[in-house]
Amino acid sequence: MNPTPDNRNIAAQLPRVALEHPNDAAVIVQGKRGANGRHAYSQWTLAELNAESDRMAHGLTRAGITRGMRTVLMVKPSLEFFALTFALFKTGAIPVMVDPGMGIKNLKTCLDEAAPEAFVGIPKAHVARVLFGWAKRHLKIRITVGGPKLWGGHTLSALMTREATPYPMAPMHDDDLAAILFTSGSTGIPKGAVYTHGIFNAQVEILRKDYGIRPGEKDLATFPLFALFGPALGMAAIVPDMDASKPATANPANIVAAVQDHEATNLFASPALIEIVGRHGEAQGVKLPTLRRVISAGAPADLPSLRRFSTLLNPGVQIYPSYGATESLPVSFIGHDEQINDTAAATDNGAGVCVGRPVEDVSVAIVRITDSPIPAWSEDLLLPQGTIGEICVKGPMVTREYFNQPGATALAKIYGEDGAVYHRMGDVGYIDAQGRLWMCGRKSHRVVTATGTLFTIPCERIFNTHPAVRRTALVGIVKNAKVLPVLCVECVKGNTTPQSEIEAELRALAAQHAITSSIDTFLFHPSFPVDVRHNAKIFREKLTVWAQEKLP
Repeated sequence: MNPTPDNRNIAAQLPRVALEHPNDAAVIVQGKRGANGRHAYSQWTLAELNAESDRMAHGLTRAGITRGMRTVLMVKPSLEFFALTFALFKTGAIPVMVDPGMGIKNLKTCLDEAAPEAFVGIPKAHVARVLFGWAKRHLKIRITVGGPKLWGGHTLSALMTREATPYPMAPMHDDDLAAILFTSGSTGIPKGAVYTHGIFNAQVEILRKDYGIRPGEKDLATFPLFALFGPALGMAAIVPDMDASKPATANPANIVAAVQDHEATNLFASPALIEIVGRHGEAQGVKLPTLRRVISAGAPADLPSLRRFSTLLNPGVQIYPSYGATESLPVSFIGHDEQINDTAAATDNGAGVCVGRPVEDVSVAIVRITDSPIPAWSEDLLLPQGTIGEICVKGPMVTREYFNQPGATALAKIYGEDGAVYHRMGDVGYIDAQGRLWMCGRKSHRVVTATGTLFTIPCERIFNTHPAVRRTALVGIVKNAKVLPVLCVECVKGNTTPQSEIEAELRALAAQHAITSSIDTFLFHPSFPVDVRHNAKIFREKLTVWAQEKLP
């Protein structure tokens, strides 16, 4: 069954590939290392995943979960996670996906906002649900996965029968609501992006066309939501032994073993994981010859990390730093060869980071910067080529709204007369003469002083070229009723160069470039706070408070 104009349910991708490639692996989960030093793995084929999701869909229906019912899913990456997600889609229910790492307060806010009627989770999630009062106002159905039922409700195992009869999949159209996916909240309160079945299907097609992904491939999936695309593409998802909410803490040896043990052809990883696996691979002489591509997302990867990781790959195999957001993914991508050989020098001299050309069927526009809503699209909003403005995108994978947040929706969406929706990415950048998009940081992070506006990425990349610097973060603090640009500096681990010497050299670097010449205050921070989802985005809001307290 393939999504058709009559039924565009994203789950229809699974029985189609299961029919075509029944014995191909669908999900492979890495276990702990045994006494022999090797990992144990559990796995399902595409036929097994489809059958298990059918059984689960029957069970969910028995519990009372129906089409259109918002259902929280809090299950760790596992065989059951994949089957449950497809089962919910098959019933026509609306999975509500939240990142447990976003914090207790944000979790409660998000779940109260989503007003779910059903909660499917592991025992630990149900304990937290009761202790912190998550979603208690609307909740009617509670299902426990992998343990005894807690505080009433059902267990998944009791709901499922051994029969594997096909589930009568709910018919869906492109505009029907499919899921609510919450943003990471790295630049504010997380917001629930409304995904339709049409958006999911468009993303699958983009991944198939632009990245050349084919059935029979194997993807080392380090981010659960991206991993769900694997089975829909006929690509096995290999789930490594790691905390997906904290990729920077992953054991790189586990990642390497998962790639090598199952000859993975694709790797999706945050810049933090690219960094630690690259360093491990360099030190251990690791090679990953089966990988055909590496996709990095979540934040701009730094060039030294890309260079280092590329030495693990066969010649010609590309690392693709992909640009996008929960509300619009993907937008553009570029191969690391082009980024390093053609754009790196400009990046190091303050041009921003080149994130490549738009993917198929996606239009990118640069509009004037404003913090106010833009209710209607107009060509008058457009800025000339090469001028920094806010990045806006439209296409079949662009979400139209946030769930139950009309104010946030008004700030993020621009509506055209033809019904098209432009999503304001909240990032600033420009388009060059070759049609490539350059990213210059978050709009909310720009530092507006009495003498001009400073954008974070162009300024920071100049200072990041210093050999003792791991990364920098530009923030603005108020001093004597004026905004003062301050550069926060995190040094390379193990650095022995005195801070006074580094500061003098950074001040000299600042003076060499017009865009950084006004930066004269430097503060050294032991370890930057970063986002919970990718461990790569710097929490500048926290650094701003820290810097404000550090300066007299």
